Amino acid sequence: MRYRLVIFDWDGTLMDSEARIVACMQAAAQDVGWGALGADRVRDIIGLGLPEAIERMCPGMPADQADALRVRYSHHFVNAEQTPMPFFAGVEAGILRLRGNHDVRLAVATGKSRRGLDRAFESTGSADWFHASRTADETLSKPHPRMLEELLRETGTKAKEALMVGDTEYDMEMARALGMDRLAVTYGVHAPERLAMSKPVFTASAFPELIDWLHD
Repeated sequence: MRYRLVIFDWDGTLMDSEARIVACMQAAAQDVGWGALGADRVRDIIGLGLPEAIERMCPGMPADQADALRVRYSHHFVNAEQTPMPFFAGVEAGILRLRGNHDVRLAVATGKSRRGLDRAFESTGSADWFHASRTADETLSKPHPRMLEELLRETGTKAKEALMVGDTEYDMEMARALGMDRLAVTYGVHAPERLAMSKPVFTASAFPELIDWLHD
């Protein structure tokens, strides 16, 4: 294995959640009277913490309206979770293969809240896949590297021994700030050209590709 620690983003990297995030955010924006939000505008902020996402997506929104938007988005998303979201093809088999390497640790660094990630862990039975995790409400949102710094400390790993895997420039730039290798996946929300600007060490168009590369 190339690395001692592999850190995964969640939405758009492991879980195919883009459509639900977009629909729930659009519904929440209508609820609070902001009006229509284009799907591309919502896709652009996937991966950020919710307060940071709203600030970027809805510039100039008053604080009370932003608070209401957070509440309504969470409401829609939790209600929608009655229908489980799928992992991308190959994720479960790929993680199982990685877990067979006993010297390798796995972690999650996500823009989700802790409650949101724990619900996803519970609904998918995936909590024991990972040795550690960080969410945006526990630390600073991407692209600030603090959540990676905390994961490195928790797992006793150096940045040069770790890899960040993600589908957005926020994932890539977070790792780049620490001099950590980063691997981009192009089946998520940001275009390959946008990801390439952060100089990933490898770019995968499907999850099994990145697993094969890690074992090469």
